[in-house]
Amino acid sequence: MSYTVYGTVNSRAFRVLWMLEELGQPYELVKAGPQSPEIRAVSPLGKVPVLVVDGVVIPDSMAILAFLADRHGAMTYPAGTVERARQDAWSYRILDEIESLLWTASKHTFVLPEDERVPDVKPACRAEYERNLTRIMAEAEGPFLMGETMTVPDILLAHCGGWARAAKFPDGPEAFGDYLKRLRGREAFKAAAAR
Repeated sequence: MSYTVYGTVNSRAFRVLWMLEELGQPYELVKAGPQSPEIRAVSPLGKVPVLVVDGVVIPDSMAILAFLADRHGAMTYPAGTVERARQDAWSYRILDEIESLLWTASKHTFVLPEDERVPDVKPACRAEYERNLTRIMAEAEGPFLMGETMTVPDILLAHCGGWARAAKFPDGPEAFGDYLKRLRGREAFKAAAAR
């Protein structure tokens, strides 16, 4: 079994690298930006990250994280359990209430053609992000979102926290700062960041 990740450390590919480090799985990183010839050669979508496993291309960071967690039986609850449904609910909520706001602000900063950008949307994204993050942290069940066990949504939320900082979004509640510090202190996080 071999894993090849296409993307860069400062993109959503970081989530995949971090997950592979948490799982202790070897992988190769092919540095490729969105829409680059390297990424288009393996995925016509042109988006990063892409995981190639056993010759099969898997796009989308959330799909990749779920696949890796299920394949290795780690950082996830078994499919069909109530715990897994709750875990998935956390993941989808983070994608909906946190990442979507960061992505909208990014699109209106540097992704869309300049004549399509609406800079006035960014303050609303920042305010909604802070409200949503405050609610999420109030509902967290322990050192990780689901209590004592680190799961896929923790990788999503911690990655979004770094993205938010780079995008000059609000820091959020003190509990979020503590949460990020705890996750960024993990050896797997440091190893992925060092790539």
